[in-house]
Amino acid sequence: MTRRLVFEGAYVATVDAAGSEFAAGHVVVDDSRIVAVGDGPAPEWAGRASGDVTVERIDARGRLLTPGLVNTHHHLYQWLTRGIAQDSILFDWLVALYPTWARIDETLVEAGAEAGLSVLAKSGCTLAADHHYVFPAGSGDILGGIVRAAARVGIRLHGTRGSMDLGRSAGGLPPDFAVETTSAALEASAVAVEKYHDASPDAMTQIALAPCSPFSVTSDLLREAAVLGRSLGVRLHTHGSETVEEDAFCQERFGKTPTQYLDDLGWLGDDVWMAHSVHLDEHAIARFGSTGTGSAHCPSSNARLAAGIAPIPQLLAAGAPVGLGVDGSASNESGQLGTEIRQAVLMNRLRAGADGFSVRDGLRIATIGGARVLGRDADLGSIEVGKLADLALWDVSGVEFAGLVDPVAALGLASMPPVAGLFVGGDRVVTDGRLTTVDEVGVAEAAARATTELLGRV
Repeated sequence: MTRRLVFEGAYVATVDAAGSEFAAGHVVVDDSRIVAVGDGPAPEWAGRASGDVTVERIDARGRLLTPGLVNTHHHLYQWLTRGIAQDSILFDWLVALYPTWARIDETLVEAGAEAGLSVLAKSGCTLAADHHYVFPAGSGDILGGIVRAAARVGIRLHGTRGSMDLGRSAGGLPPDFAVETTSAALEASAVAVEKYHDASPDAMTQIALAPCSPFSVTSDLLREAAVLGRSLGVRLHTHGSETVEEDAFCQERFGKTPTQYLDDLGWLGDDVWMAHSVHLDEHAIARFGSTGTGSAHCPSSNARLAAGIAPIPQLLAAGAPVGLGVDGSASNESGQLGTEIRQAVLMNRLRAGADGFSVRDGLRIATIGGARVLGRDADLGSIEVGKLADLALWDVSGVEFAGLVDPVAALGLASMPPVAGLFVGGDRVVTDGRLTTVDEVGVAEAAARATTELLGRV
């Protein structure tokens, strides 16, 4: 039996290569894939039900239909430590929070992840990359808890098995009790891929390897993780060039910029994406472009921690993949991805000028750009025939948008529209701003209890 969805009357922003948009368009979905896109009403055949086809028609007038948003960088466990160290730069913020994070466990992280993923879904996100790198001894299967939370909420997860093996006594930033041995981190990374990674095109869960950062990971772990990840056919992720302090650390310890250091260890390539990429010189931007190295742009978090403004227009001009990211909820307490489109547009104009970064540039990095960063652009990130039906339907009929001549500007310049519908592979996750998959009140209560328990352990 084929389940067919027929969207009609929407302003459709396909984000395809040509930037096709339809002021009153249609999209037809059979099961999990898009089978028709275009202007005007849907084809007559799309509305015909039969013994083999059920049809649900969706009146999308007054709505903006876009690809589902892709979050390329998050730390879901940090939902449990929001509002702490509010006026700190990154290094001081990390030092303040490491002792608390070292007391997390599988149960607490699962509760926090479910809350974080719920907020992502309610802000238009259908695929989230999570960077988890804190694994206290005896804490259980933390990655498994995150995978379960994503399955309940119903959005795709690109989870990472992160790691730290450079403690303070060896010159790193994290306390010694918060790090693993190099061999243990590598062994656990291989197990995570074997246990949770699905390489199929319609996968709900994929895994990457993600040593945390140059100031929390040894050169050996970075080098060996790159070799391991490539041997297993998974992507690689780390933090890179986030702050001036990180740049100074790499210059003092290695005599290189973060990009030069990572490049020498095999950490540039079209299977790699960096979080932040704020402090890149011209050489680094050129290397990102020539190697196809991706970046997760996290404008709100970068502003919250006073890290700086990433050179996103320059990276795009160089041909480097760029996606949008929320970052951890302890450095971006809203946890919403939809609002980051506006943040990206406004922040990048501070560097590039009023015409240097458009609202459609913002939507593009939030959708197809993020899919490219995560290696899923063949199946996700745009509304095209044959692609998976990961779709966000935004309600732009309210008074907040009355008279707005361009519906896409609702995402890039105005307040974030309510999500009238979120679909992952054609399955509903959000209807009229409410999750259909989990009990929001129960999720909120569980996360609040987990926060109280975690803080009580410190």
